[in-house]
Order: sequence, then structure tokens, then C-alpha cells
Amino acid sequence: MDISAIPVVKKLSHLPIVADPSHGTGRRDMVAPMGRAAVAAGADGLLMEVHPDPDHALSDGAQSLRFEQFEELMSQLRIIVPPWDAAWQSRGMRTKNNGHG
Repeated sequence: MDISAIPVVKKLSHLPIVADPSHGTGRRDMVAPMGRAAVAAGADGLLMEVHPDPDHALSDGAQSLRFEQFEELMSQLRIIVPPWDAAWQSRGMRTKNNGHG
């Protein structure tokens, strides 16, 4: 996953940039660090695989976060980029900790 491409593409395009650390790394232990790095580099969103029992998932289990890992990453991202939560809410998107359930 080439994080350095994010700011380059943002300068060239008016479109939002969404990074995929799940497929970009293929490793569960790399999804959170690369997700944080992508957001810090300017990504407008993240695409991540989440599964209640990734070790028994029918596909992509090796790169899927467990629910608790996803919740922890979301908490970390809210510290890195606090406006994300407000932006998600304004678009009708819901996260567990944003007061909508």
C-alpha cells in the first residue's frame, strides 16, 4: 500500500480518496497502522474488512479486523482527525460511538 500516493492524488483530483488497508496489506496486524497512516496522509475515508471471527471467515480472514480491533481503530482515528466524526454524522453515517447507536 503506497501511502505517498494519497497526497499526490489529492492534488490532482477533486474526488475523495479512499484507502483500503485491508486489501492493501493483506495482513490483519498491518490494517490499523496503515489505516492511521492513510488518514494522516490525507485520505478521506477507509475501506476495511471486519468480521466477528476472522480466523474462520470464508474469505479474506487474514486481513479482517475483529470488531474490537475496529472499534479501537475508530477511537484512534477520532483523535487523529476529530472532524471525521462530524463529517460522517452530516452524511448520515453511523458509528457505534457517535451517539447514534
